[in-house]
Amino acid sequence: MNIIVAITGASGAIYARQALEILSSHPDIEQIALVLSDNAESVIAAECVELPQHECITHYANDDMWSSIASGSARWDAMLIIPASMGTVGRIATGISRTLIERAADVMLKEHRPLVLVVRESPYSLIHLRNMTTLTEAGAIIVPASPSFYFRPQSIEELCLGTTQRALEMCGVEVSHRAWGEEIK
Repeated sequence: MNIIVAITGASGAIYARQALEILSSHPDIEQIALVLSDNAESVIAAECVELPQHECITHYANDDMWSSIASGSARWDAMLIIPASMGTVGRIATGISRTLIERAADVMLKEHRPLVLVVRESPYSLIHLRNMTTLTEAGAIIVPASPSFYFRPQSIEELCLGTTQRALEMCGVEVSHRAWGEEIK
């Protein structure tokens, strides 16, 4: 499986780090295309998150419109935007493709491939809700960065991991985790 991971300037870089760690060690993942928005690097630094380095991860500049992920003829199986800012959500929902992240998302939608957005905002405005509705109607999957507590997470890492795992599942990546109804230790 070949997957695109985009990181925008929304808070929640821990989700992106977890996703990249899981994907880069997953036996079914061949390639990961990684794209960061202009603000993502400063948010990642502010949150003291270090992204993993791995031979299957290829970095693309957000202005590289000649990369393979900008074209439907290239075979990328899914795209995960984690975290997804509401600015990115809005531009994708309106068909604006001025950056590689926006263009790759547009390609996923037009090719009917999984596009998963882990949105980070609270509260949502009516504009946010309408943009997320538009994307859902176009075939995208919205995963709010709303962690669950019923497994009694013992750390922020564990708290965020459930959301990260659900987002990866929505991309078609099998991940092992405890399911609802399993005994809580």
